[in-house]
Amino acid sequence: MTNAEELIETLPKRTQALRDELAKAIVGQGRVIDDVLLGLYCGEHVLLTGVPGLAKTLLIRSLSETLDLGFKRIQFTPDLMPTDITGTEIIQDDPVTGTRELKFMHGPVFTNLLLADEINRTPPKTQAAMLQVMQEREVTAGRETMSLPKPFHVFATQNPIEMEGTYQLPEAATDRFMLSVQIDYPEPDEEALMVRRTTGTEKPRLVTVINGEELIAVQQLVRAVPVSDEVIRFAVNLVGSTRPDAPGASEQVKRFVRWGAGPRASQYLILGAKGRAAMQGKPCADEEDVRSVALLVLGHRVLTNFKARAEGVTTASILKELVKSSKA
Repeated sequence: MTNAEELIETLPKRTQALRDELAKAIVGQGRVIDDVLLGLYCGEHVLLTGVPGLAKTLLIRSLSETLDLGFKRIQFTPDLMPTDITGTEIIQDDPVTGTRELKFMHGPVFTNLLLADEINRTPPKTQAAMLQVMQEREVTAGRETMSLPKPFHVFATQNPIEMEGTYQLPEAATDRFMLSVQIDYPEPDEEALMVRRTTGTEKPRLVTVINGEELIAVQQLVRAVPVSDEVIRFAVNLVGSTRPDAPGASEQVKRFVRWGAGPRASQYLILGAKGRAAMQGKPCADEEDVRSVALLVLGHRVLTNFKARAEGVTTASILKELVKSSKA
């Protein structure tokens, strides 16, 4: 048995071990944990949306412990500058030679798991500094371009209820996130358990389940999962059905959608389907895997118009109907 075959056979068990370990620190939120792990296995970035106090920061910090990866958190504020994120050059004196030279001081993006907290609370200039970081996984300072550590993932959070003093994330930046995960309130029993755990003296100790090298191997394995031309066509047709000016667009889409999803959505649908198949130990990705990740991939890429908001029609309701009716 090759290493790749062994890895795909053991991945469901190791994924469950990750869930169990994270459950020591995170109460409930099983769906959110699975979605975050999916983004990790696919090697991409994840946008987390939820009100304060839903353990978004704790989840990513705990994840770094179970993966033995570096973790840093940036609190995005209106006065944050791009160099506060990426780093900056400083003049340093050499006491031996008496000369001065420029030295680059690394910013907090030089880590493995980066939590961009309230990313919509900083101006577009600073948000734009994340584009090269997320797409090329590089930082350019002066004439030098430096690669970020591997693996590298951005987990950005947004507060959906407090819009005062925020800057809407540009579509180009939003599109860099493979998945958009909505975090809901916990169930009453889960909330009671959370309160009991967090108001006591005991702190959970998490152990490493998968290390960085193994995670990179998992990411390579996910991309190697087979997928048929029919499944690819299904994903492309599903993305195409979100575009109001496309031939055959439904009346609901024409009426309520301002902009549909772009080609990157088709790529991420297939990559997400491969990741979901690998997590379940399936030999190939199928249409059901595409359907299971459709809302995560398309939810932040389909923009509704004023008429939709006036009539209470949500992006999620439109997408659920499209997923239900979509064919290869």
